[in-house]
Formats: sequence, C-alpha cells, structure tokens
Amino acid sequence: MALIDVHNVKGEKIHERDIKDEIFNVFIREDILHQVIRGQLTSSRSGSASTKNRSKVRASSRKLWRQKGTGRARVGAASSPLRRGGGVAFGPLPRDYSLKINKKIRKMALRMALADKYKSGQLLVVDNIHLEEKNTGKFFNILKTFDLDNVLIITEREDENLEKSSRNIRSVKLLRAEGLNVYDILSHENLLFIEGAIGKVEEALAG
Repeated sequence: MALIDVHNVKGEKIHERDIKDEIFNVFIREDILHQVIRGQLTSSRSGSASTKNRSKVRASSRKLWRQKGTGRARVGAASSPLRRGGGVAFGPLPRDYSLKINKKIRKMALRMALADKYKSGQLLVVDNIHLEEKNTGKFFNILKTFDLDNVLIITEREDENLEKSSRNIRSVKLLRAEGLNVYDILSHENLLFIEGAIGKVEEALAG
C-alpha cells in the first residue's frame, strides 16, 4: 500500500491515507493510453456529415439538349456531379466512428492515468470541499490555497453548490467518481480528489 497526504481546504495536512498499489502505482504503457483516448475521442464524433449523390438530388432526368447537331458538348441529366446544383460525387455519408475498446483495457488505462498523476506529484486529496452557497469566488480561493490551475476535481456524489461554483472557471472541470475517464485525467495538469471519491474509484477499478 502506498500513502498519500490528505489536506483540508486551508491546505493543512490532517492525515495520511492508504491507496492501492495495483491502481496508483502500476507500470504505464503509452500505447494503451493512446488506444483508449483515441477510442474515447472517435466515439464522441457525431458522424452526421451528409451529402446528396446524383440519385438524391431533386432534378429532372431529361436530357438537357440533344446529343448532336447543336455545336455544344454532349450533356446528360441536370443531377450530374459535373453541373452546378448537381449531386456530389463520393461525398461524406453518415457513419459510426466509434472504436470498440474492451472493458479490461479501459480499466487498465484508467489505472495507468491515475498512476501517472500520482508518480508525477500532480494528485492531491482534500478531505472535503463544502460550500454553503453557490460562490465562484470562495471556490477560486480554495484553488489558490493549493496553487492549482488546470485541474480536474473528482467528487464522491452530486454537489450542486460545488458544481455551479466551478463551472465559470475555464481551467477547472468537476466530475463525479463514476464519470472518471482517461482523456479528462490526462488533459488536465492536476487531479484533485475529494477523499470519499477515492474509495469509489478503487472499488470500481479493483480486480
């Protein structure tokens, strides 16, 4: 078992907590992290780009003028891709970009992302952040206490005051433990856990 310091909102260390080595102290493989992040990003693509080919364009199929004798180039229907307003040749159609990533690989990548933050000293734990009202200023002062910028905060449960106080700060993102993902961990410089959320994450990633 590894140990990590737990602080209060004033930045004072209040105790140490055990964290599981099989989650926060694993060997990091960049290829697995890359695979999972790529899968996460491609799955978020809507894939809704769409064009009309010549069969879908609303236009007469009648030959525009006769084949010979006019002195003009031969021509077919108005829906031809060669004509303005005609169909698009080989244009994009709706498609599914998602990549299937096995559950075992996703869990492994989450452990590696957490281990990366722990080993680099960018993982902090706070016993609790309680705001009696929605107040961005008070929340920002807590972050200043820890000298945090570009931070992902993991909470144990829904907290409306905390969520609404943090959403106006562009460099801060708040996630509940069940929504933890590799991309958000690695795209933020720091990772801040509310202490109760660690147990939930360890339970989800065990085995």
